[in-house]
Amino acid sequence: MTENVKETFAPATGRAGRRGSVPVPAALVAKVRTLAPSMTRSMQRVAEAVAGDPAGCAALTVTGLAERTGTSEATVVRTARLLGYPGYRDLRLALAGLAAQQQSGGSPAITTDIAVDDPIADVVAKLAYDEQRTLADTAAGLDTVQLGAAVTALATARRTDVYGIGASGLVAQDLTQKLLRIGLIAHAPGDPHLAVTNAVQLRAGDVAVAITHSGSTGDVIEPLRVAFEHGAATIAITGRPDSPVTQYADHVLTTATSRETELRPAAMSSRTSQLLVVDCLFVGVAQRTYDTAGPALAASYEALAHRHGARRARP
Repeated sequence: MTENVKETFAPATGRAGRRGSVPVPAALVAKVRTLAPSMTRSMQRVAEAVAGDPAGCAALTVTGLAERTGTSEATVVRTARLLGYPGYRDLRLALAGLAAQQQSGGSPAITTDIAVDDPIADVVAKLAYDEQRTLADTAAGLDTVQLGAAVTALATARRTDVYGIGASGLVAQDLTQKLLRIGLIAHAPGDPHLAVTNAVQLRAGDVAVAITHSGSTGDVIEPLRVAFEHGAATIAITGRPDSPVTQYADHVLTTATSRETELRPAAMSSRTSQLLVVDCLFVGVAQRTYDTAGPALAASYEALAHRHGARRARP
């Protein structure tokens, strides 16, 4: 590691001193769903308690919540910080806000586990609900300050490299294709060795984007680390804001995912949330560069129009 690598739980991180904003109350449950798998069992008990009974927990002192969950005061405070709050007092305020929102008409969560013998209509309904919830959770938890900084970096980049493997690799290709359509230089090397050799060429003024739900995919972390150490601005899109990939990211964009099941692996819902973040980045960049992006989009559409027309004309 280099001396620039940030500490995982430090309030200020990355070369630019990135500081995340406190999550709004509506994002608390989404944060718990996203982060719970990576928590210790004692922290999970605290997180599940505050998400399951925000009104009851909001009335408790830190000592009271520790006793209710069978943990320690230090565990409660660490959980609050992991969820994005400076301290327990801030978490209690968010819990009170969440309780008020729920009392004003929030609908309870429904079970969306897919069984082997489910009718296809039920499968459609459950998947649609899961996708909607994943998108809503991602939008609620997305740090717009970090998003804006990432958009600025991409809009002014000399070139952008995007790294992803497997399902995240498909999302990396999607972001690259979108940037190319508005006249920007972007690459999404599919080979891990090529990704590293490309990253070596990056400098200040370039951007590297890593997409990994787990945040621990070595083939994605390695090129981002190389780009980081060579001075490029770095962005991580991940479902784990405390994961290894964020050590080399100037800007972290967190995605949500639904609970993983046998017939619905994490790659399915994580891809949905990653694509939402990619679309937000693209629209933001297109807005910032509209003078050139607008004509580029029109030109690419016109260049392909005859192909779409020919396709429609076939019997």
